Amino acid sequence: MSFRWVYAKPDDGEAVSRLRRELGVSETIARLLAIRGVTTFNQAKAFFRPTAGLMHDPFLMKDMDKAASRLAHAIRNDEKVLVYGDYDVDGTTATAIMYSFLKNFGVQVNYYIPHRFKDGYGISVDGIEEAHKSGAKLIVSVDCGITAVEEAKMAKKLGLDLIICDHHNAGPEIPDCVAVLDPKRPGCTYPFDGLSGAGVGFKLTQATLKELGLPMETANQYLDLVALSIASDIVPIVDENRVLMRLGLEKLNTDPRIGLRVLADHIKMGIGKISTSQIVFSIGPRINAAGRMGDAKLAVELMISESEEKARIFATELEAVNMRRRDTDNLTMEKAMGLIDTHYDMDKSSAVVLHDPEWHLGVIGIVASRLVDIYCRPTVMLSTVDGMVKGSARSIRGFNIYDALKECGDLLVQFGGHEFAAGLTLDAKDLEAFKERFEEIVMERLGLDEQDPELLIDADLSLGDIKPIFWKQLSQFEPFGPQNLKPIFVSRDLRVVGNATVVGNGHLKMKVAQNGNAPLDAIGFNMHKFLPAVRECGEGGLNLAYVLEENTWNKRTNLQMRLKDIKIGDEALKP
Repeated sequence: MSFRWVYAKPDDGEAVSRLRRELGVSETIARLLAIRGVTTFNQAKAFFRPTAGLMHDPFLMKDMDKAASRLAHAIRNDEKVLVYGDYDVDGTTATAIMYSFLKNFGVQVNYYIPHRFKDGYGISVDGIEEAHKSGAKLIVSVDCGITAVEEAKMAKKLGLDLIICDHHNAGPEIPDCVAVLDPKRPGCTYPFDGLSGAGVGFKLTQATLKELGLPMETANQYLDLVALSIASDIVPIVDENRVLMRLGLEKLNTDPRIGLRVLADHIKMGIGKISTSQIVFSIGPRINAAGRMGDAKLAVELMISESEEKARIFATELEAVNMRRRDTDNLTMEKAMGLIDTHYDMDKSSAVVLHDPEWHLGVIGIVASRLVDIYCRPTVMLSTVDGMVKGSARSIRGFNIYDALKECGDLLVQFGGHEFAAGLTLDAKDLEAFKERFEEIVMERLGLDEQDPELLIDADLSLGDIKPIFWKQLSQFEPFGPQNLKPIFVSRDLRVVGNATVVGNGHLKMKVAQNGNAPLDAIGFNMHKFLPAVRECGEGGLNLAYVLEENTWNKRTNLQMRLKDIKIGDEALKP
């Protein structure tokens, strides 16, 4: 796929020259900062040096005083507590954090993870009844609960106290319980509303420690789990999340908990160099696989393991589950693309809504994301479970999928999520009406022309500017993630040194040079179709869009371009 190259622009036009002067950096580095909203010396200092001291006071969150007081009371009085989680990475890491926190105080604590297919998302009647039967006095929900209005009433009726820790959008009514912690809830003035579910739970552990007269830094032992949640849940890695992610990666790479160390060893990922992308593409999917294919308790048990022997058993089971998930992914992807080829004209379709009653509910979100990448259309994939149509929605940049579903609310039994990803449930009789309404909303807001795939470029870059000092400064932009993606550069009028070739499974590989500078390696995964054009472009006219990264081969590490797109000659217009 070839893209339209669109250049990102700083909101503050004067910030680039100001940052160059105050920081003593190149125009490119200053531009990258300004594009990310970093426009002053102090903001740059916080960006490059995200320390624990930059975390926000947990008591700035609405209801935190009530939540910390109640949880501290449960600890002091050895009450039975049930931690109620969710089945994805964010929910299972949040569960592991809260469970381990209470367990360390000797509290009689248990956890409950709803089954994706039997219980669905959120606090359920079965979970509340289990807490009541177990003799629990307090339920702490993590990564769910903000819309559990009726369930909160049921808990209160049974004499159960409830603390909700969530980060999703609130409904029209806030549940009536001891405390509702959610930086997105109306009336909450917490300085940052982008925390993950595990992040909100982490803030509660900080506040509870302070309530108990203990150092809040004690909670830092859970930062490896917080980092997993942030990277996997597609929350913005800015502000407090940037601090939590940086510190969490340090914890993960120096002193991870037993379960994560064993899992990393099992998949041959060396502790010490784990990055955000490795969490997203290797660790996260394995933890997610448990909840997608069956019982997410397997993931929680791995993360709370206190012995290597048990951790190895759980890691092996997770890998087997993940292999089944991959097979199911591939079959679902093939069927979905077949349906698109049969029923859609992508030159006339603004959105994709697919339904197959046999699809596995645990993988359709993954497949929907892949379809978005391929067709650049908001995509909804639906299956049928117990007579109800359920599924996942994924979106493109510039289209809020949650808001679109809200406009379809009269046709939906339930929905929830955020700008780029959401889940939904509807009655089968409303499926066609939903499909028509959704496509109308997308067409009205985006049309067709605006859905041509875009590639957001950060800056043009000469190969001569890629020096050790530039790479050192660029490396300090990590950790990367939403709102701080890896910078995409464009280098123009390059020439191929030697022969461009194809390696592996259709990967384009070559060396390129510019204006007499030393050649640089370039790799384009699944870009073999560009080989003829690259070979025919001659001594110049080759324009590459790419991210810079380190590549280690035979114990040698070099910089390389990981290609995002290729254009020849005048095809690549300058900004």
